[in-house]
Amino acid sequence: MTDSVDAAAPKKVGRPRTFDRHAALTSAMEMFWQKGFDGCAISDLTVAMNINSPSLYSAFGSKEALFREAVDLYGTLEGEATRAALAGPRRIQDALGTMLKRSVEMFTRGPQPRGCMVMLGTLNISAEQKELRALLHKRQKQIVDVIRKRMLLAMDDGEFAPGTDIDGLSMMCAVLFTGLAVHAHDGAGRARLNAAIDAFVAMLPVTGKFKSASRGTTTKNLS
Repeated sequence: MTDSVDAAAPKKVGRPRTFDRHAALTSAMEMFWQKGFDGCAISDLTVAMNINSPSLYSAFGSKEALFREAVDLYGTLEGEATRAALAGPRRIQDALGTMLKRSVEMFTRGPQPRGCMVMLGTLNISAEQKELRALLHKRQKQIVDVIRKRMLLAMDDGEFAPGTDIDGLSMMCAVLFTGLAVHAHDGAGRARLNAAIDAFVAMLPVTGKFKSASRGTTTKNLS
């Protein structure tokens, strides 16, 4: 009988949330992107999110948990943009050039260039935050992996000769990606960054062949 009484007892209803959680998370992402984890005080976040600190902790648990969600949101947005740029029936040089230039647009958007939240994130977080650093390293690896997958598809299409060092080329592209983020953060203009991208894609050891333009590449191939 006790069990049935307890099951029927009304649950305590908490105070309803009075803010848009996704909008607040997006604002937090923007603040972390600008200042990094260590550079963001709780007061910075609450002002940006337009909520008070009890609401922040109630909705997200902690600053660390909020940062994880912000990184996941950024990774979703950036990941979708990256895969979309690499997909489609285009040559590997065009695909990589499009992806890198779209990234530059993201890095330099707004009055204060911020670079890449993932690639530069480990520069603004202490060594003690091992779990958060591991999360950022995982996201960094995902960027390299999606570039590598696209290059392997290009090899299947005959754009790279058999035996081409795809691992080395994909890492080179990722290094350029990081360099673009750093220079964007330091104020380099889009024209200079795009010139570096053009030089990189021009140096790729392509064969000039493109046997399956009709097949194309989908975002599913790159996930």
